[in-house]
Amino acid sequence: MEATRSDRLAVVSNLLDPEALKPAKRVVESLYKARKAGPRVSISITSTLAEGAGLGSSAATLVAVAGATSALEGWGLEGMALARASEAGERLVHGNPSGIDAAASAMGGVIVFRRGEEPRRLELPAPVTLLVASSGMRRNTGRLVSKVTGMKETYPSLFASLCQSASLVSGLCAEALMKGDSASLGRLMTYGHAVLARAGASNKRLDELVDLCLSAGCLGAKLTGAGGGGSVLAVPPSDAEEARAVAQKLKKKGYDAFLTKIPTGGARSWAE
Repeated sequence: MEATRSDRLAVVSNLLDPEALKPAKRVVESLYKARKAGPRVSISITSTLAEGAGLGSSAATLVAVAGATSALEGWGLEGMALARASEAGERLVHGNPSGIDAAASAMGGVIVFRRGEEPRRLELPAPVTLLVASSGMRRNTGRLVSKVTGMKETYPSLFASLCQSASLVSGLCAEALMKGDSASLGRLMTYGHAVLARAGASNKRLDELVDLCLSAGCLGAKLTGAGGGGSVLAVPPSDAEEARAVAQKLKKKGYDAFLTKIPTGGARSWAE
């Protein structure tokens, strides 16, 4: 992400089409409007994450846009200030975003997030390796929301109970991470996927990918983000060579898969 001086607002990208760039423009416009100024900046977005992959790419991009603009102007925005600045664009993407993707992108590491509260950072005893596998399906947020809403309206009590279960599983996953207990983390993630699937967030391809991850040797797996497409997050074997072998098995089946470590750093911006 790079921001440079310009005689007008311009946003370009190596991946996104002009329509998809509107949220980024909205972020820049809102930042300048809050300071009673007109945007005279050019933003260049370079990304390797495809849209609709369930990896929070839209939030990460908008946080980076806010960070680059802030660095150019010397505003000093960082951390949750960047996450809040990205909200103007996120509302164009998701309507009523929870804010979790932006908070994770801005803060980095591992956070406990509850809507309406300040995120809390978890300091892990050691880095954790996870596997990300793309389903190859672009998520359709509108269709997914309609599907989940239908479940909520048809079975309101069951849906409420599933939401409570998902919250409980998230808390237990945080405990497993803090203990370095990969086996428990994996089992909890698989159970979490089952809960989300019952709520209507999964589909046949995601379920098949979760099953493939488990059969290939992963300790657990679940859909990422809102589901309905996108990616699956899995806990690979603790042995590094075995973990790489699992990723290769998925690639041979036609899935784009890679290993990553958490925690990672959050958003950083600087002037040159």
